[in-house]
Amino acid sequence: MSDAFSQADARLFHDQGFFTPFRVMSAAEAEEIYSHIEAAEKTRGSLTGKSRGLKYHLLMTWLDQLIRHPAILDAVEKLLGPDILCWSTSLLIKEPGDGTHVSWHQDLNYWGLAPADVVTAWLAVTPARRATGCMRMLAGSHTREIAHRDTVDDKNLLSRGQTMESGIDEARATFIELEPGEISLHHGNMAHASGPNTGDARRVGIAIRYLAAHVRPTDGPDSAILVRGTDGHGHFQAETAPETDFDPAAVAEFERVMALRRAVLMDGA
Repeated sequence: MSDAFSQADARLFHDQGFFTPFRVMSAAEAEEIYSHIEAAEKTRGSLTGKSRGLKYHLLMTWLDQLIRHPAILDAVEKLLGPDILCWSTSLLIKEPGDGTHVSWHQDLNYWGLAPADVVTAWLAVTPARRATGCMRMLAGSHTREIAHRDTVDDKNLLSRGQTMESGIDEARATFIELEPGEISLHHGNMAHASGPNTGDARRVGIAIRYLAAHVRPTDGPDSAILVRGTDGHGHFQAETAPETDFDPAAVAEFERVMALRRAVLMDGA
């Protein structure tokens, strides 16, 4: 379904820190992914919210397949090279009127990864529009590190309410509107935010965080799963893909790696 992600597209990504939109699947395929999410919600309850939803590719086979989607990886390879790890996934669901939002932040400010060869692919499962709380990005902000502070806000979906202390110019922000089956790509240092869903339908997205294999964790042991090429560095503990959805081995693997992740996200890293 995708057109080739070109070298010109890659140059634009490196210049502004993001690229959008890029179609990787049909709307019907995105609808099938939504059906998987709904089925999991019926049996497992809510799959999203503050500090929830990370690394669900270790629990659900359809999500493990998604992180290996050839059209997504072909684009990411032009940005990171041939050896690619998936470090995390997040189901990002905003219900109409629930007030949840994401403050202005740079992910690598608190992820504990270096160097900054990190790309997020954000897939729209349902329409991501201004009214439903799509992302906003500040072009060029990926070239510098901006100081952050932690905030207390139950409606902020970030783990500690991480918020940039300066450099926010809303007039310069680009709204990242996407249709189902389209992705945006953004650099790990891209300043971005999203407002609440004021529409009348759910906004459902999936964020996939990819690393070049030479990236290393800086705040203690961490884990990732190889999705293309080889890992000749061994900086991350290898993760095991699920054989069936939510099977006991998958749940045990998920709990093991999430214990590593929580130590970084919640302990001041």
